[in-house]
Amino acid sequence: MAVTLKSPSQIARLRESGRLVAQAFELLRSHIVPGVTTAELDRLVEEYIRSHGARPLYKGYNGLPTRKKGPYRAAFPATICVAVNEVICHGIPSRRQILREGDIIGIDIGLLYNNWVGDACVTYPVGRIDAASQRLLDVTQECLARAIDQCWPGKHLGDVGAAIQTHAENTGFGVVKEYVGHGVGHSLHEEPNVMHFGTPGTDLKLKSGMVFTIEPMINAGTAVTEQLPDGWAVRTADGKRSAQFEHTVAVTDNGPEILTLL
Repeated sequence: MAVTLKSPSQIARLRESGRLVAQAFELLRSHIVPGVTTAELDRLVEEYIRSHGARPLYKGYNGLPTRKKGPYRAAFPATICVAVNEVICHGIPSRRQILREGDIIGIDIGLLYNNWVGDACVTYPVGRIDAASQRLLDVTQECLARAIDQCWPGKHLGDVGAAIQTHAENTGFGVVKEYVGHGVGHSLHEEPNVMHFGTPGTDLKLKSGMVFTIEPMINAGTAVTEQLPDGWAVRTADGKRSAQFEHTVAVTDNGPEILTLL
């Protein structure tokens, strides 16, 4: 499948959707406290999205871009994906899952607003977290920032992935390789797939008008992953913590533009 380049007016529509995602994250910030359930966070986000004329994209979704083969067991049942501590991605919110002081939680939000996708992820601390967890969050954000800096016309997807891999591995962390970023537009998952590792100067050459997510998942220990029995949630094989940050980015003649900002 070919990569569909977006016009400036289409990027403006994607920016509107991305801003709504960013606003949902701001809403969540004050609610991520010890004692809250992940189901309550899910309810808050769904209400917010629907009250602003958008609809959740993950609810009822079946199938994600991954380097692994095989279908998921059932459609995803919630508005947000949650990833607490050693969970890397795609965790299902639950009334039984209660956040505790010192946890970290990644929350992934996808929505459709005026037929355009908004998609991003933030990992939050729950109360006070230890220095090692804070370092993990900091490095993951730095990996994303360094990757976004590569998003100029004429650069390559390999430059994007290499920026993440080099920084993460140089600081002693593992880069998850099975799950990838992706193009967005009218659909949640379009071409191209965006690997979070790579070799500079290789893979697809970037062009103005490309829009895709970059969403590195960085582990405190091994990069090896383990699928949980529900068919969705993925955790670190060694039980150490994982963090993820994601933005939707447009490649423009003036450089990268982050579309999922307030």
